[in-house]
Amino acid sequence: CPVGVGCSSVEKKIYVHLNYTLPCVRLLNATHQIGCQSHLSGNVGVLHVLESEENLDWVLRSGLNPPYLVILDSPLFTRSIMMKLKNGSSRVAGVAVVAPSTNPPDGVSPHTNCPNENTGVYTEKYDPALAHCNVTVWNPLGSGLSYEEFDFPIFSLKDDNDTKVIRQCYMDHNRAVNGSAPQHPLCAMQLLSHMSAVTDTATCMRRSDLSAFSLSLDTVCDPLADFNVWASTRPLNNTAKGHKEGESVVVAAARLDSRSFFFDVAPGAESSVSGFVALLAAAHALRSVTQEAPPPRNILYAFFQGETFDYIGSSRMVYDMEKKHFVVDLDNIHSLLEIGQVCLLSSSPLPPSSFQRFLRARPIPGVVIQDHQSSFTNRFYESMYDNAGYLDISYPPDLTPEQQLQFVTDTATALTEVATVVARSLYAQAGGDQARLSSINADPQMVTQMLYGFLVRSNNSWFQQLVPSNLMSFLADRPTNLYVGVLNQHSELTMLVQHLLANLTGTTVNITQENCNYQREDEQDKANKHMFFYVWVQGAAPPNATEREGFCTRSTVRLTSALSPAFDLQEYTSKDYSTWTESRWKSISGRIFLVAGHELEMLTLGVGLGVLITSLLLTYAMSAKADILFSSGREPVNATY
Repeated sequence: CPVGVGCSSVEKKIYVHLNYTLPCVRLLNATHQIGCQSHLSGNVGVLHVLESEENLDWVLRSGLNPPYLVILDSPLFTRSIMMKLKNGSSRVAGVAVVAPSTNPPDGVSPHTNCPNENTGVYTEKYDPALAHCNVTVWNPLGSGLSYEEFDFPIFSLKDDNDTKVIRQCYMDHNRAVNGSAPQHPLCAMQLLSHMSAVTDTATCMRRSDLSAFSLSLDTVCDPLADFNVWASTRPLNNTAKGHKEGESVVVAAARLDSRSFFFDVAPGAESSVSGFVALLAAAHALRSVTQEAPPPRNILYAFFQGETFDYIGSSRMVYDMEKKHFVVDLDNIHSLLEIGQVCLLSSSPLPPSSFQRFLRARPIPGVVIQDHQSSFTNRFYESMYDNAGYLDISYPPDLTPEQQLQFVTDTATALTEVATVVARSLYAQAGGDQARLSSINADPQMVTQMLYGFLVRSNNSWFQQLVPSNLMSFLADRPTNLYVGVLNQHSELTMLVQHLLANLTGTTVNITQENCNYQREDEQDKANKHMFFYVWVQGAAPPNATEREGFCTRSTVRLTSALSPAFDLQEYTSKDYSTWTESRWKSISGRIFLVAGHELEMLTLGVGLGVLITSLLLTYAMSAKADILFSSGREPVNATY
């Protein structure tokens, strides 16, 4: 635009930009791609609000102004409707799903009905009778929608002012009245979510590798990866890898991540949060007793990332143990206890769990704690509805956020009982003093604060105390996103669990902030950094004070890579390890506007062409007569007076 012209104000008069849009993005593995994407400049379609499945005929056949961008409420976001839209994609520009403010009454799971079926312990090589969920279909409500490929964008919209504007625009311009076709101008929407990667992981990784040798090529995808978080009741030398003679370890494990159909919304309340919060609470309950009366065996707490995508985190830890790249190896493991969708499990076969990756490598004794005897009881497995509401975490309406943080819910009380059982079981399994078991109890106040922080609002006073000041940006006025990260990135969940575990299992040491940041007790200390992790956290702000009272926490917490071994081995078509990657994109956006009718567009084009031709003719004529039209009328040089 020319200087001084209000381009932004003109754009605002034409477009209404959507503020809250969550896209479905493209993921790839060894064999194919899944997810959604738009054209390079976005997909544009005439808005149509789908009122029922029978109303699909207007979109797929009888509507006069395709392509359509379909707006539908969450009850209509089903496999049946979405597959019909996919098969008629030449008339479908995209889909926008209005997310409800409350959970639907019926179960919804866009995941498959047999999670991680190809990378667990049950395969054609080991007990094929139990492979592919032949005996137990673990997720019977699974529609598999998250693992379909759509060649148009699909966005989730919050049911707020944006949605009201969209519906009003549709009612004013697009809704057919008495069976007659709507008249122009029509309300349209543009969704932009172009994905860079295509085909499969091998293809996108090859193209990404080429970008290192060419300035004109960009990286098109990244491996799904993050960091596992672990700690031990007795410190282990982090620089001495491999087998440790005389060290016997009981592994206590939980998965961290979750997902849903839409990117950046993965609450995972029952599928993940219930399990890792119970393990965090159990670790805190064991802190004092393992220091006062250490059991003969060490307890290693392991929180795995990327388990949703073919056990990325657990397979990486097992691989590192096999290759002597971890602080202990598989021979050091005495047994394993895993907390999943938390109630004791007595079913056979073993449900989807990180423990399966250990069993693939070694017949290790173990127990998996779940809340189902056969199929999942979780009606919203790996969906946006697996949230605080589903776990019945609610608060009296008159409470402030700070009071909600302290309010012990019934869910927290029940989970505290589970954490207490887990803590006592771990201490007994590690060979601890039986007389001390009754003194081991999880703290319901701490459990309720963790549930609030992960499922309601991570930006709260308790979480603020337990993180360094430079990580405050990770805290937000929303639930924590449990979606796994990509290579070389910390997810907000990993960061929170790392610092929670450090504070719940570690001790406060009286050293300076400088020494704490340098991982030492004093300037002469060269050894403790190999045994402990030091972190200076913000601490609480005293009443009427403007500055927090920070302190240093010393713990055994460490981070290790949660990158699938397939990418280290460059085996992008591996059948043994996860090969999931995430496509890169440049922009995600949505906006609505009015489009004119075809007749008006042609009239505008005709007038424009007429003006262009007229201006060209005038320009030609003026150029031909320029000597006459623009003559200066100068007098001869030799004129005299």
